[in-house]
Amino acid sequence: MPVLAGIAVPTGGRPRSRPAAVIADKASSHPSTRQALRRKRIRAVIPQRSDQIAHRPARGSSGGRPPAFDRETYRRRNVVERAFVRPKQWRGIDTRDDKHARTYRAGLVLAAIVMFWLP
Repeated sequence: MPVLAGIAVPTGGRPRSRPAAVIADKASSHPSTRQALRRKRIRAVIPQRSDQIAHRPARGSSGGRPPAFDRETYRRRNVVERAFVRPKQWRGIDTRDDKHARTYRAGLVLAAIVMFWLP
């Protein structure tokens, strides 16, 4: 949830702070995460862990129904994953040698400018 607080989606006018959907892996499949996204009216595209699927029948009628999952949207998650891996080609970013967070962020911004501005 702290990551979502820092999001600003540019729209041409005032930036939106609420994305239409959050695409995440199974590690983010906790019910509290889904509930927090539901409260903010954000669609969660998160597959369930196998232990959650197995535990549902054991709970009987109180287990509820499985959450909705959009496979087509989830397949586009690799674009974001590749964007996170690309700056790690820079040694200073990959090893996190910087002492201060502001210096690390400046290195990330510099890497992004060089990688995405220049061909």
